[in-house]
Amino acid sequence: MTRRRLTVGGGRAAAGIWLIAALSLSGCAGDIGLTEASPSTSGSKPAGRNVSQAQKDLDKLRVAAESDGGGYERDRFGVRWKDTDHNGCDQRNDVLARDLREVDRRGECVVVSGTLNDPYSGKRIAFSKSDAAEVQIDHVYPLALAWRMGASRWTEDRRERFANDHGNLLAVWGVPNRQKSDSGPGEWKPHKGYQCAYGVKYVAVAAEYDLPVTRSDRQALEGFLARC
Repeated sequence: MTRRRLTVGGGRAAAGIWLIAALSLSGCAGDIGLTEASPSTSGSKPAGRNVSQAQKDLDKLRVAAESDGGGYERDRFGVRWKDTDHNGCDQRNDVLARDLREVDRRGECVVVSGTLNDPYSGKRIAFSKSDAAEVQIDHVYPLALAWRMGASRWTEDRRERFANDHGNLLAVWGVPNRQKSDSGPGEWKPHKGYQCAYGVKYVAVAAEYDLPVTRSDRQALEGFLARC
């Protein structure tokens, strides 16, 4: 999904607007397959050594301002989805199989149903391939943001690898994913129970691809890691 930044009155969408949408929908959970996820699944924390590494990596990340993003198109990061790890299944189905529970497949690869404990909202979402947009594959470090932070100068192969890297991909509920759009952690935050894990993943991707962060993103990431 190509991400476009949401705007309100000409400015960037306020971080956390998705929470209003999520709360407004939670009252009709029975209609769309939403329930509260158990704390053990919606608020999982990474191992201590990963947190320690993330703190070290964050200290080393460059701080830079965003460019204007001119020339960005989703296709600049390759055609989705590909089987870049050569296991016979494309990355979307790999991530769905990894992140969903009670998975039902058609053949060896295609995930047709399952249950998602959504990391971004803490909700439990029923996934069905017939309504595939309900669960989406998000780039933790968004593609358009990466473009503005330097990926515009990468080779096509490097951008394609970034777009299909399992470490940068999460199966998430469509509501918070649309609200997140191409925002960094300084503008958008997952629910508190996932902020530690989100911060660790975000920093790991930035460090792996030598991507800088904005000053506000760095401050937000420091707060996320402090929750660990």
